Amino acid sequence: MSEPDSVRVALLQINPTVGDLDGNARRIADAARAAWRQGARVALAPELGLCGYPPEDLLLRPAFLSANAAALESLARALADCDGLHLVVGHPWDGGAGRQAHVDHEDDLRSKSVSVPRVFNAASVLAGGLVAATYCKRELPNYQVFDERRYFVSGRDAGLAPVVFQAGGTRFGVLICEDAWFDEPAQLAKGAGAEVLCVINASPFHLGKPADREAQMAHRARTTGLPLLYAHMTGGQDEVVFDGGSFALDADGEVVARAALFESATLTLDVAGSRAPVPAHGSTVVPLPELEAQGWAALVTGVRDYIGKNGFPSVIIGLSGGIDSALVLAIAVDALGPDRVRTVMMQSPYTADISWIDARDMAGRVGVRYDEIAIAPMFDAFRGALAGQFAGLPEDTTEENIQARVRGTLLMALSNKTGAIVLTTGNKSEMATGYCTLYGDMAGGFAVIKDVAKTLVYRLAEWKNRQPTVRADGSVGPVIPERIITRPPSAELRPDQTDQDSLPPYKVLDAILAAYMEENVAIDDIVAAGFERTDVERVTRLIKVNEYKRRQSPVGIRITHRGFGRDWRYPITSRFRA
Repeated sequence: MSEPDSVRVALLQINPTVGDLDGNARRIADAARAAWRQGARVALAPELGLCGYPPEDLLLRPAFLSANAAALESLARALADCDGLHLVVGHPWDGGAGRQAHVDHEDDLRSKSVSVPRVFNAASVLAGGLVAATYCKRELPNYQVFDERRYFVSGRDAGLAPVVFQAGGTRFGVLICEDAWFDEPAQLAKGAGAEVLCVINASPFHLGKPADREAQMAHRARTTGLPLLYAHMTGGQDEVVFDGGSFALDADGEVVARAALFESATLTLDVAGSRAPVPAHGSTVVPLPELEAQGWAALVTGVRDYIGKNGFPSVIIGLSGGIDSALVLAIAVDALGPDRVRTVMMQSPYTADISWIDARDMAGRVGVRYDEIAIAPMFDAFRGALAGQFAGLPEDTTEENIQARVRGTLLMALSNKTGAIVLTTGNKSEMATGYCTLYGDMAGGFAVIKDVAKTLVYRLAEWKNRQPTVRADGSVGPVIPERIITRPPSAELRPDQTDQDSLPPYKVLDAILAAYMEENVAIDDIVAAGFERTDVERVTRLIKVNEYKRRQSPVGIRITHRGFGRDWRYPITSRFRA
């Protein structure tokens, strides 16, 4: 039996926007057509790439499903003149049959059943202007940020067959993301004649996820004895980011090509049967960056796409002279450029001179607008207005919080007047323990480092300063003044105050936070690992009692495997303390 001729395959690493069906279809069509002109006859677009991921409760709207169906047919027609091209594209699909959903009508307290469409997370093969075949995802993740069983029916439960199509003498089996983490879907595809596994994906990023993902796919390639092509999404969508890094593996699980992380790209390979894919058109194995570089790129991507996709003209940051606001400023400038970033320093009676000196210095280094507003008159006015109500009561955190709330009011006023969105500067350690002020430093529209623990804040700042960066004056050097990194962290809410007056050392706090919040380790087991019980009980108690604050915080970028957002759903009212 003769070997099949090679066929060129393009992995389309695109950045879709949820609900932008026309725009997403255009991105896919443009990338597919460009690849076809370079000889590609198979192109793979990401999971739910037509509608964007995750579409969440849009999937419950019949109009959304109808619009997706129309967009899919339109996309097929748009590529009809690309002779011989097979495009695999992800989209939601109403399988046609109804299922019963129970609906309670509060107006008459009667229960009724209505017929709603069953929806699949699908991938269709488009060829010759038509939808040639449709595959339905079998494994529906329901952990971390995933909630697919709320929306989708499994292709397995519906009894749907695997999809294998032929192009250029090679048979390609279609899988969708989570399917490739399990043995059955891949084995079914192989049993149906697949010689190459095509996996389309929308796999949210967290630190270390690219390497973990490749290791799992390498295992899948080895267990099936088939090469594996992995087409992945890139870009930001609300709190999740997608890292791209599409790749190709041979049947031994070795990486033969990899696209860059966090950018739109097309990875091109020549494939012939089950032989190892061969990189084409300059495709190479782009190295995986170190963890700090991954984290930085994820945060920059999250800011750029949240601001851009939601149409905000610019951002505004309360710059304090501390490390958190400095880090947010550096990220924002990398994401948006200095012309779209504005900073305001709001000095209180307790602001140290080095704070405004360092804030001015950093704003100058990155070339952003910098203003100063003294808040002492407003702080005094608040205290004066409340003096009668507070008579006889000692000063406490109430007065400290007034400072933060004055600053929040000023930032939101500037936001309202200019249209710039306020980027908050609270980190994960503060969000965990409630070391933040409602309607104060929590006031804003997007929480850039909400999932960045304080110890990681320092690592990212130090990493950024090691990168050769051209500053506003044309010199090359660090953008964050060294003193901002080395001085003891302080919210400057009273004379000589530091964070450690109220919290354990961040190295201890963050280790307890990672164990308890991210890994679900029990309190007694954390103590057994060598931590002081008083520290463990203090930190875990703060995590529990501050849930109500976190529910009122802005959405923020998720870069760990468990952030305070979609994958943290704890009750506010709870007496469970273990």
